[in-house]
Amino acid sequence: MKKMTYSKDVDVFLIELSNEPIAYAEDQGNTISHYTEDNRLVLIEILDFRRSISEKTIKELSAS
Repeated sequence: MKKMTYSKDVDVFLIELSNEPIAYAEDQGNTISHYTEDNRLVLIEILDFRRSISEKTIKELSAS
């Protein structure tokens, strides 16, 4: 895993798995998965993150 980021202003948690170019994305409700042309997972976006995680965890992520 390359990088994890929480964006408080838009309430999105990003998990970056690779620096490869994104070719397409698939929307699965509150999760968007981004893939390369050869179907490798590059980035995961979790929308409305506060709904799916505890307040304690959000504070810990915001502090890092």
